[in-house]
Amino acid sequence: MKIPPFLLLATLAFWGWQSGLLWVGVALGVALESSRFIKARFDLADEDFRRIWNLCIVLTLAVAAIVFTTNDEGGGGILSNPTVSNASNATVHTATTLLRWLPMTLFLFVAAQKFSERGLIPLSAISLVFKIRKRRGADSVWDRAVDVSYPYFIVCLFAAGFHANQETHTYFWGGFILLAWALWPARSRRFGIFIWLAALVLAVTLGYTGARGIGLLAQASQSFNVQFMQWMLRPKTDARQSITSMGRIGRLKLSPRIVIRLEPQNGSPAPTYLREATYRSYQSRDQAWQAGSAGNEFTEVSGETGGLNWILLPGVTNQSAARIACYLNGWSADLKVPEGLLPLPTGCSRLEKLPVVTPPKMNRTGAVLASGPGLVIFNARFGSGATFDSPPDAVTNLLDSSVPTNELPALDQVISEMKISGADEERKLQAVQSFFANKFTYSIWQGRDKLATTNETALAKFLLSSRSGHCEYFATATVLLLRELHIPARYAVGYAVHETSGKGYVVRERDAHAWCLAWDSREKIWKDFDTTPGSWIAAEEQRASAWQWLSDGWSWLRFQIAKFRWGQTNLRQYILWGLVPVIAVLLFQIIFRRRKRKATASDKDSAEKIFWPGLDSEFYQLETKLAARGVPRQTGEPLADWLERTLAEPALADLCAPLREILRLHYQHRFDPHGLDEAGRKRLAEKVRDCLEQLARL
Repeated sequence: MKIPPFLLLATLAFWGWQSGLLWVGVALGVALESSRFIKARFDLADEDFRRIWNLCIVLTLAVAAIVFTTNDEGGGGILSNPTVSNASNATVHTATTLLRWLPMTLFLFVAAQKFSERGLIPLSAISLVFKIRKRRGADSVWDRAVDVSYPYFIVCLFAAGFHANQETHTYFWGGFILLAWALWPARSRRFGIFIWLAALVLAVTLGYTGARGIGLLAQASQSFNVQFMQWMLRPKTDARQSITSMGRIGRLKLSPRIVIRLEPQNGSPAPTYLREATYRSYQSRDQAWQAGSAGNEFTEVSGETGGLNWILLPGVTNQSAARIACYLNGWSADLKVPEGLLPLPTGCSRLEKLPVVTPPKMNRTGAVLASGPGLVIFNARFGSGATFDSPPDAVTNLLDSSVPTNELPALDQVISEMKISGADEERKLQAVQSFFANKFTYSIWQGRDKLATTNETALAKFLLSSRSGHCEYFATATVLLLRELHIPARYAVGYAVHETSGKGYVVRERDAHAWCLAWDSREKIWKDFDTTPGSWIAAEEQRASAWQWLSDGWSWLRFQIAKFRWGQTNLRQYILWGLVPVIAVLLFQIIFRRRKRKATASDKDSAEKIFWPGLDSEFYQLETKLAARGVPRQTGEPLADWLERTLAEPALADLCAPLREILRLHYQHRFDPHGLDEAGRKRLAEKVRDCLEQLARL
């Protein structure tokens, strides 16, 4: 069934109107409808249609790739510069833009059908199955051709729906009119027009009611969606508190999954730790550390022009730099984008090339909160010296020196064992370091024999009897010991950097670490003070599975996909340059290979004509000779009629019988399936030769 005249023009104009590309839609529609008036047609073979189809697919993929890597919303200009504000919605933008632009990327294929001699598309050009079956010659059904006008109409109508919602019903009623127009020629003649219209009105009413219901359902689910995303993307590190695993029996399950990738820049050394948060108040009953009110007091970080560089320590210029790639595992209910704490080196003073939706925020305990794409890649400048943590001043010193009263007996007993009463600050630090290094071991297994009793805390059990545990035990014990020794200290969490990979380092989930920050009263800065035995790193590496390489390969693939997903790569320019030769090759095949095919087919036809049965008959020599006497054969005139007209010349009366015999032998040689035998061919040649000699004498 042929598509109604000018329906494609109206549909493309409607699509252009809804998409903000009205004149583009009108131009495409006019180009397709002009085939009704332009009679010129192209002789396109199946291979030509297949190449045009491949070109359309390449263009569609190019649009998807470009939009995906630029995080553009589509519409007026997919090649515009990316904006950080829509980075988190790249997948949605890619899908909507790809569907919105389908009428343009598929236009060449439909135009090829409209201006081809066949006016149809062979199924073997768009289906690999049909192509294979046709090559095998399995059945004539694989030679079928279809009209893609109606499918293209549906694609255009569907693409018109991907536009900004302006709370109007224009698309619904426009689509209804176009569908009624398209269905009118296909209506059943068994029923009257009023019954058909009634059925159409009923369908429209049900559709309108359903669309309204879906809209109300979407509004009702918005609040649930926010709660669901908050539940799915709960941050692994909370700036307000850190609940430890102290006091729990069994083995800590640590994952080898890579969560951070780090590469030192310009010959800089790699940082030892990447800190995410710091806490000041220990709740012994819950074995949890809290940041206090400072953990909730986030202030915006000042930035430079361009919105990608952020200053944590004004006036500090550090030369060491590291490029860090990490995931934001939390979710911002206000901004509807991922957010999370950044893992930063100690002494970090500046963040460069950090893509965020809003300026990052930091609190007084050294945590930096960022909201933006799910994967962020940035440069962190760091060095020894000052940090952006607040000092233990008169207000915060209470928390930086407080010790739970139920932990005091165990702490005093340990201090008595170390015998450092009256020592200066430096000797106290050395004594604490030696105490843990010489009398404690690292272990992620806690048996029932190490379980705290009713009158004994988990920390007291660790300090006085078991003396074996993981980093949370060591960090907590160290912080409280230093505080009891009148040295302000804080509990820090983050990751240890130690595993090299290529030119940089990888940080796994099992590299998550807790350590102590000690206040240096002489230099007035916070310093990392880690008493966990260094053997903990070797112990974790020994637990690596033999299949870790497979996990690392999958992690690398996820990382590359995340880079592509969140626009943290330069693939866009590579894709553009890579698509240029592909499109050029397809165009070359469509234009020049087609000419070569036609020339080859013409040569083949000529060769086949030469070897057709009867084309070597000597009768054609006689025909040429007789035509030269002024009686040429007319177009489409049978040989018998022409010969009788020729023999009407009185001078040829003696040749009537021989010529009729020659014509009979020629017909037998030309059309008889058995042809002439050798004797018949010889007789034909002799008779023609005799007639030619007689004609020469006339």
